[in-house]
Amino acid sequence: MTRSGTPQQISTLPLNKLIESAAGLRDQGWGRQVSYSRKVFIPLTELCRDVCHYCTYAKTPKHLKQVYLSPEQVLAIAQAGKAQGCKEALFTLGDKPELRYKAARDALTELGYTSTVDYLQAMAELVLTKTGLLPHLNPGILSLDEYRQLRTVAPSMGIMLESSSERLCQRDMPHFGSPDKQPDVRIEAIANAGKAKVPLTTGILIGIGETRDERLESLLAIEAQHQLYGHIQELIIQNFVPKTDTKMHAMPIPDFNELLWTIATARLIFGPEMSIQAPPNLNKGRLKQLINAGINDWGGVSPITPDHVNPESPWPELKVLTEETATAGYQLTERLTVYPWFIEHRDTWLNRNLIKPVLQHADSSGLARTDEWTAGDRLSNTPASAKHNNQLTHTSLATLTDKASQGELLTENEVIRLFSARGDDFTHVCNAADLLRHKVAGDDITYVVNRNINYTNMCTYRCRFCAFSKGKGHERLRGKPYLLDMGEIARRTEEAWQRGATEVCLQGGIHPSFDGNTYLDICHTVKEAVPDMHVHAFSPLEITHGAKTLNLSLATYLQKLKAAGLGTLPGTAAEILDDSVRTRLCADKINTQQWIEVISTAHEVGLKTTSTIMFGHIETPSNWARHLLTLHSLQERTGGITEFVPLPFVHMEAPMYLRGETRPGPTWREVMLMHAVGRLALHPVIPNIQVSWVKLGRQGAANCLNAGANDLGGTLMNESISRAAGADHGQEMPPEEMDSLINSIGRQSRHRNTLYENVAAEQIDKGYNARELQPIKNRPASELKKQLKNELKKAS
Repeated sequence: MTRSGTPQQISTLPLNKLIESAAGLRDQGWGRQVSYSRKVFIPLTELCRDVCHYCTYAKTPKHLKQVYLSPEQVLAIAQAGKAQGCKEALFTLGDKPELRYKAARDALTELGYTSTVDYLQAMAELVLTKTGLLPHLNPGILSLDEYRQLRTVAPSMGIMLESSSERLCQRDMPHFGSPDKQPDVRIEAIANAGKAKVPLTTGILIGIGETRDERLESLLAIEAQHQLYGHIQELIIQNFVPKTDTKMHAMPIPDFNELLWTIATARLIFGPEMSIQAPPNLNKGRLKQLINAGINDWGGVSPITPDHVNPESPWPELKVLTEETATAGYQLTERLTVYPWFIEHRDTWLNRNLIKPVLQHADSSGLARTDEWTAGDRLSNTPASAKHNNQLTHTSLATLTDKASQGELLTENEVIRLFSARGDDFTHVCNAADLLRHKVAGDDITYVVNRNINYTNMCTYRCRFCAFSKGKGHERLRGKPYLLDMGEIARRTEEAWQRGATEVCLQGGIHPSFDGNTYLDICHTVKEAVPDMHVHAFSPLEITHGAKTLNLSLATYLQKLKAAGLGTLPGTAAEILDDSVRTRLCADKINTQQWIEVISTAHEVGLKTTSTIMFGHIETPSNWARHLLTLHSLQERTGGITEFVPLPFVHMEAPMYLRGETRPGPTWREVMLMHAVGRLALHPVIPNIQVSWVKLGRQGAANCLNAGANDLGGTLMNESISRAAGADHGQEMPPEEMDSLINSIGRQSRHRNTLYENVAAEQIDKGYNARELQPIKNRPASELKKQLKNELKKAS
């Protein structure tokens, strides 16, 4: 339906057909979710230079005890909102009251400001810096410079067009005497927001005397600005409610069908992707009909402050709103004041200083984080495991989980749909994954007794997420640069064997002195120390570096490593197998195709590998889907992947996070879904899904083992990489603790080796009641440098 033909086509459709078409578009763009923003309402001033005949918000100075809220009052309201879980601070105020009232000018002078806009900027900055709440500003008409001024403190703003009808500004009409309600003035302000790259909320008010044709013209006027600038993030269709003590108190409320018609019409004009909102507090008892007409959002809902614009219509309780949304067949979902698309394109749409506070509140989809769980933090509360329930899941989702469970390959959009599951849908996905786990892997939970040996934390690469690598640019991070000698690697290997280990996992940074022979020497060292120890070592980046420095093909170099004792490769350095993310995350590292080439070549020469994903930083569910499907395709060709290991991003000491460029790791919902969707999307090609207890903690690992995972990973003995990033779940989980955790969820433990084979009883017995580890000896890099300097002196 083209813009030019929209009014004519709409006018010929009966209301039921219009609504049916609109609902289909809404589902296409927003699925089964209806969103809202948890906000606190801050009425900075109730003065306004306009006199709209339906408004009770605006007052004259003689009816106010205080012209502007003080900074202390503003902050108190914001702090109360934060305590109730609000993430948005909605600043409401009249249009530039100082242009009409001396009282406003005097109050501003006393506060130390020359304009309401300047004071608004200061108060928004105060709330942002002191509480972390995200300001959304509704200051009325703004110039381009004023939008640019305020976008430094607010990720989104709003201005209602209300109507583009000049007729409504004539004498005896609702906008007479209100210069800021002139259509050309408001449309210019909407355009200015677009020029300033401000994500904008706008909309129309229906039932104030306008005609249907005038409503259409208003919607098309907004759409024309959106076509030019792409900045309209949501459209409000608000129905007029007559208020006492106004000139329009006797005006009849608009027929409800007119509201439904306007919502459906807006959906057809703006298409599936636009967020369309109707206020729930103005339409109690009729919310299902609003959803059916094509809305996808309820707007801001406050748990503590009233709707100061419509004080006679209190907000619905969130519990009631959740229930009524569910009755319509949809899931109520919390969002932020700025919408996901604008967060995804934040370099264009958000002022640089706002990126960190926005990402702090955002999940991978750009919606609101609704839990406080943190990867690697033993003090954060792990939410309860998903429970089996009998709630009817939407048919399309059940079809997807059935399709995956039957071993059919999912499409990228289908995988994204699974990752979008919330509420009962989330529970369904986790339960479906757990049923599939039972079918594929049984009820045993496996683990390997192993030891991590990270031979150096110095690296020539500059992965922007890495807190493990040390060097001049990383001095403020925990730990000093070190490099192990071969004697220490041998000692740790022998000690690990004595404590029941069957595997040593060896990885490290790319030290400036390393070449391909270094990795060969490490293999020889381990095998000479303990011939039966399995060597699980070297990331694809290290393999690439080793082959390149010796001028060997990947296949030739891998064969040399295999001959030297290498048993398997960890599928690390994968991060996200999507170069649109890798170029921002680790630009100088191997790209997706190079990672695949190393892994597939390893499989070709007879070396199996694991596979991993590091998630919860700058990527989105679409990147996750591409990653999983890349692994699926690779495994179908080679069959060499033993397991899939989701690795939640531990953010605390990560350089990118400290610079304000990433989210603070994944949410708990995302962690559970990564294991569950991994099980479903990789079935039947990858049979094992592993949890990382060092990142998830004991309870977190247990929950994921009930959501599709079947392997608890390794005992580790020494863990350095997650710990360097800020994780504090410990460095070792001995067999006794592994068994206890597994038994606590009613499952049986089974020792395995790296290839998921059984382990000899004698070696298993060594792991129990093992003696304490000897202190590790990380040779300081400065000591090595001094030694090399002395050797050069002797040689000369």
